[in-house]
Amino acid sequence: MHEDLHPRNVRVAESLVEAGISSKIVFLPESAATAVQAAAALGTDVGAIANSLVFWCDGRPLLVMTSGAHRVDTAALAARRGRAAIVRATPEQVRQASGQVIGGVAPSGHPRPLETIVDEQLAAHPVLWAAAGTAHSVFPLTFDELVRLTRGRIARVD
Repeated sequence: MHEDLHPRNVRVAESLVEAGISSKIVFLPESAATAVQAAAALGTDVGAIANSLVFWCDGRPLLVMTSGAHRVDTAALAARRGRAAIVRATPEQVRQASGQVIGGVAPSGHPRPLETIVDEQLAAHPVLWAAAGTAHSVFPLTFDELVRLTRGRIARVD
């Protein structure tokens, strides 16, 4: 069924099926490793790119799904969540937590479920685009589907 896909894409595709989301992975000829690159390749607003950012918090990974139009304020987010600190994960921590590499981290398809926060500002876009496990793959979904897929908590992240 998925013999022509990268193993990371297969895990993402399977997670979409498991969540009841009928989205299909789209492969781009150019890299979509950044929100700006993805938006340009897709012809969409950078705010509709759902960035999957891995942070380290209280000794474990924290996935933050944020709009490509702004940055996560880790100090403010930590204060609102009652956490000591939230820091950017190292590339090795990202690989360990997600099974994927920076620039292609998907909101799903990880070795284990990750605690996830979903940026409330993503709800302003009728269609979101998220990485699908590699820097050249993305998939569309709605805000509600993103929350369901990640089992994330909706929050302000800036």
